[in-house]
Amino acid sequence: MQNRKPSLFDVDADRYDLWFESRGGKAIFEIEKNCLRKLIPTDKDLWLEVGVGTGRFASSLGISEGVDPSQEMLSIAARRGIYVVRGIGEDLPYRDETFDGVLMVTTLCFLIDPERTLSECRRVLRHTGILVLGIMPAESAWGRLYMRKGSEGHRLYSKAIFYTCGQVIRICAEARFSFDRAVSCLSTPPGEEPSSILEEGINEGGGFVAMRFHKT
Repeated sequence: MQNRKPSLFDVDADRYDLWFESRGGKAIFEIEKNCLRKLIPTDKDLWLEVGVGTGRFASSLGISEGVDPSQEMLSIAARRGIYVVRGIGEDLPYRDETFDGVLMVTTLCFLIDPERTLSECRRVLRHTGILVLGIMPAESAWGRLYMRKGSEGHRLYSKAIFYTCGQVIRICAEARFSFDRAVSCLSTPPGEEPSSILEEGINEGGGFVAMRFHKT
């Protein structure tokens, strides 16, 4: 594969991964993981995580393959047993109709071209393929917090664009995905003990919403 520019996420990859070992990080990760698990079939075959990062979600959800632009993060993911490839969502380095499912967790907000990435996800999915997205809704207290951080010049969140769930459904529909189901969590605001309650459906006030789509 051709050489790529260093990723924004190459810096402090180890420190990023260690956040998941903190008290708050562990609790939030477990809640989000359980939320996503509600939408991923237990009999899944071959799945890919786009924006796999350090592989925390992929390894815990039984997803064997991952792609990411950050070599530093991929090195950590590989140590977790994920088969990793360096690449970008807008140009996935896989053949057509390779995967049964694609997962993206808080990746959509960092994409340069989300529409093209979703089209690429559709291309690499098999006919009955499933797309599962984990997003931080723009209207939630969590979304507002990170948008404020971005407006104050945060190195990462100043590059992010947060979407409402309705916007995500529309973008996915344009890429020829049909919305199927959602599960919401983290209804408590930042700074409070995170709630482990999972809510069926879309709660725009939830700090994390898992959404499932089918290829059409």
